[in-house]
Amino acid sequence: MPPAADRHTLGRWTTDRARLTPAKVAVDERGRRTTYAQLDARATALAERLLRAGYGHGDRISTLTRNSTDHVVLFFACAKAGLVLVPLSWRLAGEELAYQLRHSRPALVLVQAPLAEAARAALAGTDPAPAVELLGADGVEAHVPHPVRTDLAAPAGPRPVADDDPLLVVYTSGTAKAPKGVVLTHANCFWTNLSLAGATGLTAEDVVLAVLPQFHVGGWNIQPLLAWWTGATVVLEPDFDPGRALAAVAAHRVTTMMGVPTNYQLLAEHPDFATADLSSLTHAVVGGATMPEALLRTWHARGVRVTQGYGLTEAGPNVLALPAGDAATHLGSVGKPYPHVEVAVADPTTGELVAGPGRGELLVRGPAVFAGYLRDPEATAAAVREGWLRTGDLVERDGDGYFRVVDRLTDMYISGGENISPAEVEAALTAHPDIAEAAVVGVPDARWGEVGHAYVVPRPGAALTAEDVIAHARTRLAAFKAPRSVGFVDELPRTALHKLRRGALGRPDAAPPPPAAPAAPLRLVTPPAPASAEEAR
Repeated sequence: MPPAADRHTLGRWTTDRARLTPAKVAVDERGRRTTYAQLDARATALAERLLRAGYGHGDRISTLTRNSTDHVVLFFACAKAGLVLVPLSWRLAGEELAYQLRHSRPALVLVQAPLAEAARAALAGTDPAPAVELLGADGVEAHVPHPVRTDLAAPAGPRPVADDDPLLVVYTSGTAKAPKGVVLTHANCFWTNLSLAGATGLTAEDVVLAVLPQFHVGGWNIQPLLAWWTGATVVLEPDFDPGRALAAVAAHRVTTMMGVPTNYQLLAEHPDFATADLSSLTHAVVGGATMPEALLRTWHARGVRVTQGYGLTEAGPNVLALPAGDAATHLGSVGKPYPHVEVAVADPTTGELVAGPGRGELLVRGPAVFAGYLRDPEATAAAVREGWLRTGDLVERDGDGYFRVVDRLTDMYISGGENISPAEVEAALTAHPDIAEAAVVGVPDARWGEVGHAYVVPRPGAALTAEDVIAHARTRLAAFKAPRSVGFVDELPRTALHKLRRGALGRPDAAPPPPAAPAAPLRLVTPPAPASAEEAR
Protein backbone atom coordinates (compact mmCIF):
# COMPACT_ATOMS: atom_id res chain seq x y z
CA MET A 1 0.00 0.00 0.00
CA PRO A 2 1.38 3.46 -0.86
CA PRO A 3 2.09 5.89 1.98
CA ALA A 4 -0.96 7.86 3.14
CA ALA A 5 0.36 11.10 1.66
CA ASP A 6 0.54 9.54 -1.81
CA ARG A 7 -2.86 7.94 -2.19
CA HIS A 8 -4.46 10.63 -4.35
CA THR A 9 -1.57 12.10 -6.33
CA LEU A 10 -2.16 12.29 -10.06
CA GLY A 11 1.37 11.53 -11.21
CA ARG A 12 0.61 7.84 -10.63
CA TRP A 13 -2.24 7.81 -13.14
CA THR A 14 -0.14 7.53 -16.29
CA THR A 15 2.18 5.04 -14.58
CA ASP A 16 -0.79 2.81 -13.78
CA ARG A 17 -2.25 3.11 -17.29
CA ALA A 18 1.14 2.48 -18.94
CA ARG A 19 1.36 -0.78 -17.01
CA LEU A 20 -2.24 -1.86 -17.67
CA THR A 21 -2.84 -0.64 -21.27
CA PRO A 22 0.50 0.50 -22.68
CA ALA A 23 -0.52 0.36 -26.36
CA LYS A 24 -3.89 2.09 -25.90
CA VAL A 25 -4.08 5.58 -27.45
CA ALA A 26 -4.26 8.18 -24.68
CA VAL A 27 -4.31 11.33 -26.83
CA ASP A 28 -5.14 11.83 -30.49
CA GLU A 29 -4.29 15.37 -31.50
CA ARG A 30 -5.34 15.79 -35.12
CA GLY A 31 -3.94 12.41 -36.11
CA ARG A 32 -0.86 12.58 -33.89
CA ARG A 33 -1.41 9.64 -31.56
CA THR A 34 0.28 9.13 -28.22
CA THR A 35 -0.12 5.86 -26.35
CA TYR A 36 -0.27 5.55 -22.58
CA ALA A 37 3.24 4.08 -22.58
CA GLN A 38 4.56 7.03 -24.60
CA LEU A 39 2.70 9.58 -22.48
CA ASP A 40 4.08 8.17 -19.24
CA ALA A 41 7.63 7.84 -20.60
CA ARG A 42 7.68 11.46 -21.79
CA ALA A 43 6.14 12.77 -18.55
CA THR A 44 8.52 10.76 -16.37
CA ALA A 45 11.58 11.86 -18.34
CA LEU A 46 10.52 15.53 -18.19
CA ALA A 47 9.84 15.33 -14.45
CA GLU A 48 13.33 13.95 -13.88
CA ARG A 49 14.92 16.64 -16.06
CA LEU A 50 13.08 19.40 -14.18
CA LEU A 51 14.19 18.07 -10.81
CA ARG A 52 17.80 17.70 -11.97
CA ALA A 53 17.74 21.29 -13.24
CA GLY A 54 16.89 22.54 -9.77
CA TYR A 55 13.11 22.86 -9.76
CA GLY A 56 11.54 21.81 -6.47
CA HIS A 57 8.24 21.28 -4.71
CA GLY A 58 5.90 24.20 -5.14
CA ASP A 59 7.78 25.86 -8.01
CA ARG A 60 5.28 27.19 -10.51
CA ILE A 61 5.52 26.65 -14.27
CA SER A 62 3.36 28.95 -16.37
CA THR A 63 2.32 28.06 -19.90
CA LEU A 64 0.99 29.91 -22.91
CA THR A 65 -0.32 27.33 -25.35
CA ARG A 66 -3.38 26.11 -27.14
CA ASN A 67 -4.59 22.61 -26.27
CA SER A 68 -1.81 20.17 -27.07
CA THR A 69 -0.37 16.77 -26.24
CA ASP A 70 2.80 18.58 -25.17
CA HIS A 71 0.74 20.38 -22.53
CA VAL A 72 -0.67 17.05 -21.29
CA VAL A 73 2.87 15.69 -20.98
CA LEU A 74 3.84 18.75 -18.92
CA PHE A 75 0.78 18.39 -16.67
CA PHE A 76 1.73 14.84 -15.68
CA ALA A 77 5.40 15.79 -15.37
CA CYS A 78 4.43 18.49 -12.87
CA ALA A 79 2.22 15.99 -11.05
CA LYS A 80 5.12 13.53 -10.76
CA ALA A 81 7.69 16.14 -9.70
CA GLY A 82 5.58 18.09 -7.20
CA LEU A 83 5.51 21.21 -9.38
CA VAL A 84 2.54 23.50 -10.01
CA LEU A 85 1.13 24.12 -13.50
CA VAL A 86 -0.22 27.63 -14.15
CA PRO A 87 -1.90 27.59 -17.60
CA LEU A 88 -2.49 31.12 -18.88
CA SER A 89 -5.06 32.12 -21.47
CA TRP A 90 -3.69 32.83 -24.94
CA ARG A 91 -6.83 34.92 -25.52
CA LEU A 92 -5.77 37.60 -23.04
CA ALA A 93 -4.33 40.97 -23.97
CA GLY A 94 -0.65 41.60 -23.26
CA GLU A 95 -1.21 43.59 -20.07
CA GLU A 96 -3.60 40.96 -18.73
CA LEU A 97 -0.99 38.27 -19.30
CA ALA A 98 1.69 40.44 -17.75
CA TYR A 99 -0.45 40.87 -14.62
CA GLN A 100 -0.92 37.11 -14.22
CA LEU A 101 2.79 36.47 -14.74
CA ARG A 102 3.70 39.09 -12.14
CA HIS A 103 1.12 37.69 -9.74
CA SER A 104 1.93 33.98 -10.16
CA ARG A 105 5.72 34.47 -10.04
CA PRO A 106 6.65 31.38 -12.07
CA ALA A 107 10.14 29.94 -12.03
CA LEU A 108 9.70 28.92 -15.67
CA VAL A 109 7.45 29.95 -18.57
CA LEU A 110 6.84 27.46 -21.38
CA VAL A 111 5.44 28.73 -24.66
CA GLN A 112 4.00 27.18 -27.80
CA ALA A 113 6.03 28.51 -30.74
CA PRO A 114 3.16 30.40 -32.52
CA LEU A 115 2.51 32.32 -29.28
CA ALA A 116 6.11 33.34 -28.68
CA GLU A 117 5.57 36.98 -29.64
CA ALA A 118 2.62 37.34 -27.26
CA ALA A 119 4.70 35.80 -24.48
CA ARG A 120 7.62 38.09 -25.22
CA ALA A 121 5.42 41.17 -24.93
CA ALA A 122 3.88 40.00 -21.66
CA LEU A 123 7.23 39.05 -20.15
CA ALA A 124 8.54 42.56 -20.83
CA GLY A 125 6.42 43.63 -17.86
CA THR A 126 8.05 41.24 -15.38
CA ASP A 127 11.14 42.01 -13.28
CA PRO A 128 13.05 39.81 -12.85
CA ALA A 129 11.91 37.77 -15.83
CA PRO A 130 11.46 34.03 -15.30
CA ALA A 131 13.26 31.42 -17.36
CA VAL A 132 11.61 30.83 -20.74
CA GLU A 133 11.64 27.86 -23.10
CA LEU A 134 9.49 26.36 -25.82
CA LEU A 135 7.00 23.69 -24.84
CA GLY A 136 7.33 20.17 -26.23
CA ALA A 137 9.76 17.50 -27.37
CA ASP A 138 11.99 19.95 -29.23
CA GLY A 139 11.87 22.49 -26.39
CA VAL A 140 11.81 21.86 -22.66
CA GLU A 141 11.82 18.08 -23.05
CA ALA A 142 15.22 18.41 -24.73
CA HIS A 143 16.62 21.37 -22.78
CA VAL A 144 15.50 22.55 -19.33
CA PRO A 145 16.76 26.02 -18.31
CA HIS A 146 17.65 26.59 -14.68
CA PRO A 147 14.85 28.16 -12.61
CA VAL A 148 14.66 31.90 -12.04
CA ARG A 149 12.69 32.46 -8.85
CA THR A 150 11.08 35.76 -7.98
CA ASP A 151 9.86 34.41 -4.64
CA LEU A 152 12.41 34.95 -1.88
CA ALA A 153 12.27 31.44 -0.45
CA ALA A 154 13.79 28.49 -2.28
CA PRO A 155 11.68 25.31 -2.35
CA ALA A 156 12.09 22.68 0.35
CA GLY A 157 14.34 19.69 -0.25
CA PRO A 158 13.23 16.55 -2.13
CA ARG A 159 10.32 14.59 -0.66
CA PRO A 160 7.43 12.45 -1.98
CA VAL A 161 4.55 14.28 -3.60
CA ALA A 162 1.65 14.58 -1.16
CA ASP A 163 -2.11 14.76 -1.61
CA ASP A 164 -2.27 18.33 -0.30
CA ASP A 165 0.48 19.63 -2.58
CA PRO A 166 -0.75 22.21 -5.11
CA LEU A 167 -0.99 20.93 -8.68
CA LEU A 168 -2.88 23.58 -10.63
CA VAL A 169 -3.32 27.33 -10.38
CA VAL A 170 -6.20 28.39 -12.60
CA TYR A 171 -7.04 32.06 -12.91
CA THR A 172 -10.70 32.89 -12.61
CA SER A 173 -12.42 33.96 -15.79
CA GLY A 174 -12.39 37.67 -15.04
CA THR A 175 -16.02 38.46 -14.18
CA ALA A 176 -14.60 40.03 -11.01
CA LYS A 177 -12.50 43.20 -11.01
CA ALA A 178 -9.23 41.27 -11.12
CA PRO A 179 -8.70 37.56 -11.76
CA LYS A 180 -7.60 35.46 -8.82
CA GLY A 181 -5.39 32.38 -8.96
CA VAL A 182 -7.34 29.36 -7.69
CA VAL A 183 -5.02 26.77 -6.13
CA LEU A 184 -6.13 23.16 -6.68
CA THR A 185 -4.27 20.34 -4.97
CA HIS A 186 -3.79 16.74 -6.07
CA ALA A 187 -6.56 15.72 -3.67
CA ASN A 188 -8.90 18.41 -5.05
CA CYS A 189 -8.43 17.08 -8.58
CA PHE A 190 -8.73 13.46 -7.45
CA TRP A 191 -12.04 13.99 -5.66
CA THR A 192 -13.64 16.16 -8.33
CA ASN A 193 -12.85 13.49 -10.92
CA LEU A 194 -14.17 10.78 -8.62
CA SER A 195 -17.40 12.74 -8.23
CA LEU A 196 -17.64 13.15 -12.00
CA ALA A 197 -17.19 9.41 -12.41
CA GLY A 198 -19.99 8.80 -9.94
CA ALA A 199 -22.42 11.06 -11.77
CA THR A 200 -21.67 10.62 -15.47
CA GLY A 201 -19.19 7.78 -15.73
CA LEU A 202 -16.46 6.99 -18.23
CA THR A 203 -14.95 3.65 -19.22
CA ALA A 204 -11.86 2.57 -21.12
CA GLU A 205 -14.09 2.10 -24.16
CA ASP A 206 -15.07 5.77 -24.33
CA VAL A 207 -13.66 8.27 -26.80
CA VAL A 208 -13.77 11.81 -25.43
CA LEU A 209 -13.79 14.92 -27.62
CA ALA A 210 -11.98 17.68 -25.69
CA VAL A 211 -12.59 21.22 -26.96
CA LEU A 212 -12.56 23.32 -23.78
CA PRO A 213 -9.34 25.34 -23.43
CA GLN A 214 -6.69 23.95 -21.11
CA PHE A 215 -6.29 27.31 -19.38
CA HIS A 216 -9.75 26.64 -17.93
CA VAL A 217 -10.37 24.13 -15.13
CA GLY A 218 -12.89 22.32 -17.34
CA GLY A 219 -10.15 21.62 -19.87
CA TRP A 220 -8.68 19.22 -17.30
CA ASN A 221 -11.23 18.28 -14.66
CA ILE A 222 -14.33 17.74 -16.79
CA GLN A 223 -13.63 14.53 -18.73
CA PRO A 224 -9.98 14.63 -19.94
CA LEU A 225 -8.32 13.74 -16.62
CA LEU A 226 -11.04 11.20 -15.84
CA ALA A 227 -10.45 9.67 -19.28
CA TRP A 228 -6.71 9.28 -18.60
CA TRP A 229 -7.50 7.78 -15.19
CA THR A 230 -9.85 5.16 -16.65
CA GLY A 231 -7.86 4.44 -19.82
CA ALA A 232 -10.12 6.09 -22.39
CA THR A 233 -8.93 7.96 -25.50
CA VAL A 234 -9.07 11.76 -25.69
CA VAL A 235 -9.45 13.36 -29.11
CA LEU A 236 -7.82 16.71 -28.39
CA GLU A 237 -8.67 19.77 -30.49
CA PRO A 238 -6.25 22.72 -30.24
CA ASP A 239 -9.26 25.03 -30.14
CA PHE A 240 -12.97 24.85 -30.90
CA ASP A 241 -14.08 24.82 -34.53
CA PRO A 242 -17.63 23.50 -35.04
CA GLY A 243 -16.96 22.02 -38.47
CA ARG A 244 -13.84 20.21 -37.29
CA ALA A 245 -15.62 19.04 -34.14
CA LEU A 246 -18.50 17.49 -36.13
CA ALA A 247 -16.00 15.78 -38.43
CA ALA A 248 -14.01 14.50 -35.45
CA VAL A 249 -17.10 12.90 -33.89
CA ALA A 250 -17.66 10.84 -37.03
CA ALA A 251 -14.01 10.07 -37.80
CA HIS A 252 -13.02 8.98 -34.28
CA ARG A 253 -16.38 7.53 -33.22
CA VAL A 254 -16.52 9.97 -30.30
CA THR A 255 -18.85 8.75 -27.55
CA THR A 256 -18.94 11.79 -25.24
CA MET A 257 -17.89 15.42 -25.00
CA MET A 258 -18.20 18.47 -22.80
CA GLY A 259 -18.90 22.08 -23.73
CA VAL A 260 -20.74 25.24 -22.78
CA PRO A 261 -24.12 26.08 -24.39
CA THR A 262 -22.41 28.28 -26.98
CA ASN A 263 -20.39 25.30 -28.22
CA TYR A 264 -23.55 23.25 -28.73
CA GLN A 265 -25.35 26.19 -30.32
CA LEU A 266 -22.55 26.72 -32.85
CA LEU A 267 -22.49 23.00 -33.63
CA ALA A 268 -26.26 22.98 -34.16
CA GLU A 269 -26.07 26.02 -36.44
CA HIS A 270 -23.31 24.55 -38.61
CA PRO A 271 -24.45 23.60 -42.15
CA ASP A 272 -23.21 20.02 -41.63
CA PHE A 273 -25.09 19.41 -38.38
CA ALA A 274 -28.22 17.90 -39.94
CA THR A 275 -26.25 15.33 -41.95
CA ALA A 276 -23.28 14.75 -39.62
CA ASP A 277 -22.83 11.20 -38.34
CA LEU A 278 -23.47 11.53 -34.61
CA SER A 279 -24.47 7.91 -34.10
CA SER A 280 -21.52 7.24 -31.76
CA LEU A 281 -22.13 10.35 -29.63
CA THR A 282 -24.49 9.08 -26.97
CA HIS A 283 -23.73 11.54 -24.19
CA ALA A 284 -22.86 15.23 -23.90
CA VAL A 285 -22.08 17.25 -20.79
CA VAL A 286 -22.87 20.97 -20.62
CA GLY A 287 -21.78 23.54 -18.06
CA GLY A 288 -21.19 27.26 -17.68
CA ALA A 289 -24.90 28.08 -18.10
CA THR A 290 -28.24 26.31 -18.42
CA MET A 291 -28.97 24.84 -21.84
CA PRO A 292 -31.89 26.65 -23.52
CA GLU A 293 -34.91 24.40 -23.97
CA ALA A 294 -34.96 24.70 -27.77
CA LEU A 295 -31.28 23.78 -28.02
CA LEU A 296 -31.78 20.87 -25.65
CA ARG A 297 -34.54 19.52 -27.86
CA THR A 298 -32.33 19.92 -30.94
CA TRP A 299 -29.69 17.66 -29.44
CA HIS A 300 -32.22 15.19 -28.10
CA ALA A 301 -33.64 14.93 -31.62
CA ARG A 302 -30.19 13.77 -32.77
CA GLY A 303 -30.21 11.01 -30.15
CA VAL A 304 -27.73 12.63 -27.77
CA ARG A 305 -28.34 12.50 -24.01
CA VAL A 306 -27.38 15.78 -22.34
CA THR A 307 -26.22 16.07 -18.74
CA GLN A 308 -26.40 19.64 -17.49
CA GLY A 309 -24.53 20.91 -14.50
CA TYR A 310 -23.14 23.72 -12.42
CA GLY A 311 -19.66 24.29 -11.11
CA LEU A 312 -17.03 26.88 -10.34
CA THR A 313 -13.26 26.84 -10.42
CA GLU A 314 -12.97 27.10 -6.65
CA ALA A 315 -14.96 23.86 -6.25
CA GLY A 316 -12.77 21.90 -8.59
CA PRO A 317 -15.27 22.60 -10.47
CA ASN A 318 -18.02 19.94 -10.22
CA VAL A 319 -20.91 20.79 -7.85
CA LEU A 320 -24.35 20.03 -9.31
CA ALA A 321 -25.52 17.75 -12.13
CA LEU A 322 -28.87 17.17 -13.81
CA PRO A 323 -28.99 13.71 -15.39
CA ALA A 324 -30.25 13.54 -18.95
CA GLY A 325 -33.34 11.63 -17.83
CA ASP A 326 -34.43 14.55 -15.63
CA ALA A 327 -34.04 17.25 -18.27
CA ALA A 328 -37.63 17.12 -19.54
CA THR A 329 -39.22 17.32 -16.08
CA HIS A 330 -36.82 19.88 -14.58
CA LEU A 331 -36.28 22.45 -17.30
CA GLY A 332 -34.01 25.24 -16.15
CA SER A 333 -32.59 23.17 -13.30
CA VAL A 334 -28.91 22.32 -12.81
CA GLY A 335 -29.73 19.28 -10.73
CA LYS A 336 -28.51 17.90 -7.42
CA PRO A 337 -25.05 17.65 -5.83
CA TYR A 338 -22.43 15.32 -7.26
CA PRO A 339 -21.25 12.45 -5.07
CA HIS A 340 -18.74 13.61 -2.42
CA VAL A 341 -20.12 17.18 -2.63
CA GLU A 342 -22.16 18.82 0.12
CA VAL A 343 -24.20 21.97 -0.54
CA ALA A 344 -26.37 24.32 1.49
CA VAL A 345 -28.45 27.46 0.91
CA ALA A 346 -27.82 30.51 3.08
CA ASP A 347 -29.94 33.60 3.54
CA PRO A 348 -27.79 36.30 1.88
CA THR A 349 -28.73 38.86 4.53
CA THR A 350 -28.41 36.90 7.77
CA GLY A 351 -26.14 34.06 6.65
CA GLU A 352 -28.42 31.51 8.31
CA LEU A 353 -28.90 28.21 6.50
CA VAL A 354 -32.25 27.71 4.78
CA ALA A 355 -33.90 24.33 5.36
CA GLY A 356 -35.97 22.73 2.61
CA PRO A 357 -37.22 24.68 -0.41
CA GLY A 358 -35.97 28.24 -0.57
CA ARG A 359 -33.79 30.87 -2.16
CA GLY A 360 -30.36 32.06 -1.09
CA GLU A 361 -26.62 31.88 -1.69
CA LEU A 362 -25.25 28.47 -2.65
CA LEU A 363 -22.60 27.15 -0.28
CA VAL A 364 -20.31 24.21 -1.08
CA ARG A 365 -17.95 22.04 0.92
CA GLY A 366 -16.09 18.80 0.37
CA PRO A 367 -12.65 17.44 -0.54
CA ALA A 368 -12.68 19.04 -4.01
CA VAL A 369 -12.97 22.61 -2.69
CA PHE A 370 -9.83 24.61 -3.44
CA ALA A 371 -6.90 25.23 -1.10
CA GLY A 372 -7.20 29.01 -1.43
CA TYR A 373 -6.33 31.91 -3.70
CA LEU A 374 -2.68 32.27 -4.62
CA ARG A 375 -0.99 34.95 -2.51
CA ASP A 376 -4.36 36.34 -1.36
CA PRO A 377 -5.25 35.19 2.16
CA GLU A 378 -7.83 37.95 2.60
CA ALA A 379 -9.79 36.86 -0.47
CA THR A 380 -9.52 33.24 0.67
CA ALA A 381 -10.88 34.11 4.11
CA ALA A 382 -13.77 35.99 2.54
CA ALA A 383 -14.61 33.09 0.21
CA VAL A 384 -14.46 30.26 2.76
CA ARG A 385 -16.21 30.71 6.07
CA GLU A 386 -16.73 28.01 8.68
CA GLY A 387 -15.70 25.41 6.13
CA TRP A 388 -18.20 26.51 3.47
CA LEU A 389 -17.22 27.97 0.10
CA ARG A 390 -19.43 30.97 -0.62
CA THR A 391 -20.16 30.78 -4.33
CA GLY A 392 -21.74 34.22 -4.69
CA ASP A 393 -24.52 32.61 -6.73
CA LEU A 394 -28.18 33.04 -5.83
CA VAL A 395 -30.05 29.74 -6.21
CA GLU A 396 -33.49 28.27 -5.64
CA ARG A 397 -33.95 24.78 -4.22
CA ASP A 398 -37.28 23.08 -4.82
CA GLY A 399 -39.10 20.55 -2.70
CA ASP A 400 -37.39 17.63 -4.44
CA GLY A 401 -33.90 19.00 -3.85
CA TYR A 402 -33.24 20.26 -7.39
CA PHE A 403 -31.41 23.55 -7.80
CA ARG A 404 -31.88 26.42 -10.21
CA VAL A 405 -29.33 29.23 -10.53
CA VAL A 406 -31.06 32.61 -10.36
CA ASP A 407 -28.17 35.07 -10.70
CA ARG A 408 -24.91 36.32 -9.25
CA LEU A 409 -25.52 38.07 -5.93
CA THR A 410 -23.14 40.82 -6.95
CA ASP A 411 -25.18 41.46 -10.11
CA MET A 412 -28.45 42.01 -8.27
CA TYR A 413 -29.62 45.60 -7.90
CA ILE A 414 -32.33 47.16 -5.75
CA SER A 415 -35.03 49.33 -7.26
CA GLY A 416 -37.55 50.90 -4.93
CA GLY A 417 -36.75 48.29 -2.28
CA GLU A 418 -37.18 45.36 -4.68
CA ASN A 419 -34.28 43.00 -5.47
CA ILE A 420 -34.03 42.57 -9.24
CA SER A 421 -32.15 39.76 -10.97
CA PRO A 422 -30.54 40.89 -14.24
CA ALA A 423 -30.61 37.28 -15.50
CA GLU A 424 -34.40 37.19 -15.20
CA VAL A 425 -34.75 40.42 -17.18
CA GLU A 426 -32.24 39.23 -19.78
CA ALA A 427 -34.18 35.99 -20.28
CA ALA A 428 -37.33 37.99 -20.92
CA LEU A 429 -35.59 40.30 -23.39
CA THR A 430 -34.00 37.51 -25.43
CA ALA A 431 -37.42 35.93 -25.91
CA HIS A 432 -38.00 38.74 -28.42
CA PRO A 433 -37.37 37.35 -31.94
CA ASP A 434 -35.23 40.36 -32.93
CA ILE A 435 -32.94 40.30 -29.88
CA ALA A 436 -29.87 38.08 -30.14
CA GLU A 437 -28.35 38.90 -26.75
CA ALA A 438 -29.02 41.23 -23.85
CA ALA A 439 -27.32 42.33 -20.65
CA VAL A 440 -28.88 44.39 -17.87
CA VAL A 441 -27.18 46.49 -15.19
CA GLY A 442 -28.50 48.71 -12.44
CA VAL A 443 -27.93 52.44 -12.91
CA PRO A 444 -28.53 55.31 -10.44
CA ASP A 445 -31.99 56.85 -10.34
CA ALA A 446 -33.04 59.77 -8.16
CA ARG A 447 -36.46 58.34 -7.39
CA TRP A 448 -35.99 54.58 -7.19
CA GLY A 449 -32.34 54.32 -6.18
CA GLU A 450 -31.51 52.14 -9.16
CA VAL A 451 -33.28 51.13 -12.34
CA GLY A 452 -32.34 48.77 -15.14
CA HIS A 453 -30.37 49.72 -18.23
CA ALA A 454 -30.32 47.12 -21.02
CA TYR A 455 -27.55 46.54 -23.52
CA VAL A 456 -29.10 44.84 -26.52
CA VAL A 457 -27.51 43.07 -29.50
CA PRO A 458 -30.14 43.06 -32.29
CA ARG A 459 -30.33 40.23 -34.77
CA PRO A 460 -29.02 41.08 -38.25
CA GLY A 461 -31.51 43.19 -40.18
CA ALA A 462 -33.72 43.92 -37.17
CA ALA A 463 -35.21 47.40 -36.84
CA LEU A 464 -35.54 47.65 -33.08
CA THR A 465 -36.10 50.77 -31.03
CA ALA A 466 -35.68 51.30 -27.32
CA GLU A 467 -39.44 51.63 -27.06
CA ASP A 468 -39.87 48.20 -28.69
CA VAL A 469 -37.51 46.61 -26.18
CA ILE A 470 -39.13 48.18 -23.12
CA ALA A 471 -42.65 47.40 -24.33
CA HIS A 472 -41.69 43.77 -24.89
CA ALA A 473 -40.18 43.54 -21.41
CA ARG A 474 -43.37 44.88 -19.85
CA THR A 475 -45.43 42.14 -21.45
CA ARG A 476 -43.35 39.54 -19.62
CA LEU A 477 -42.24 41.22 -16.40
CA ALA A 478 -43.62 43.39 -13.64
CA ALA A 479 -43.24 47.04 -14.59
CA PHE A 480 -40.57 47.72 -11.95
CA LYS A 481 -38.38 44.95 -13.43
CA ALA A 482 -38.48 46.26 -17.00
CA PRO A 483 -35.44 48.31 -18.04
CA ARG A 484 -35.92 52.06 -18.14
CA SER A 485 -33.33 52.69 -20.84
CA VAL A 486 -31.73 50.74 -23.67
CA GLY A 487 -28.44 50.90 -25.51
CA PHE A 488 -27.76 48.98 -28.71
CA VAL A 489 -24.34 47.33 -29.13
CA ASP A 490 -22.70 45.02 -31.68
CA GLU A 491 -21.56 42.50 -29.07
CA LEU A 492 -21.35 41.93 -25.34
CA PRO A 493 -18.04 41.49 -23.49
CA ARG A 494 -17.58 37.82 -22.60
CA THR A 495 -15.00 35.51 -21.10
CA ALA A 496 -13.29 32.67 -22.95
CA LEU A 497 -16.17 30.39 -21.98
CA HIS A 498 -18.77 32.91 -23.13
CA LYS A 499 -19.76 34.09 -19.66
CA LEU A 500 -20.94 37.68 -19.60
CA ARG A 501 -18.35 40.12 -18.22
CA ARG A 502 -20.90 42.40 -16.65
CA GLY A 503 -18.20 44.47 -14.97
CA ALA A 504 -16.82 45.42 -18.39
CA LEU A 505 -20.08 47.07 -19.42
CA GLY A 506 -20.18 50.83 -19.20
CA ARG A 507 -22.74 52.18 -16.74
CA PRO A 508 -24.55 55.41 -17.62
CA ASP A 509 -24.45 57.93 -14.78
CA ALA A 510 -28.21 58.12 -14.68
CA ALA A 511 -31.08 56.60 -16.54
CA PRO A 512 -33.22 58.91 -18.67
CA PRO A 513 -36.95 59.12 -18.03
CA PRO A 514 -38.80 56.05 -19.30
CA PRO A 515 -40.16 56.42 -22.84
CA ALA A 516 -43.83 56.09 -23.48
CA ALA A 517 -44.63 52.43 -23.98
CA PRO A 518 -47.85 50.52 -24.48
CA ALA A 519 -49.08 48.98 -21.27
CA ALA A 520 -49.06 45.24 -20.83
CA PRO A 521 -52.35 43.51 -21.66
CA LEU A 522 -54.63 43.59 -18.60
CA ARG A 523 -56.81 40.72 -17.54
CA LEU A 524 -59.08 42.91 -15.40
CA VAL A 525 -61.78 44.83 -17.20
CA THR A 526 -61.31 47.77 -14.84
CA PRO A 527 -57.90 47.84 -13.17
CA PRO A 528 -57.87 49.19 -9.61
CA ALA A 529 -56.15 52.46 -8.86
CA PRO A 530 -52.65 52.01 -7.45
CA ALA A 531 -52.44 52.26 -3.70
CA SER A 532 -48.86 53.48 -3.72
CA ALA A 533 -46.17 54.94 -5.90
CA GLU A 534 -44.48 51.53 -5.95
CA GLU A 535 -47.53 49.87 -7.48
CA ALA A 536 -47.72 52.66 -10.05
CA ARG A 537 -44.43 51.50 -11.50
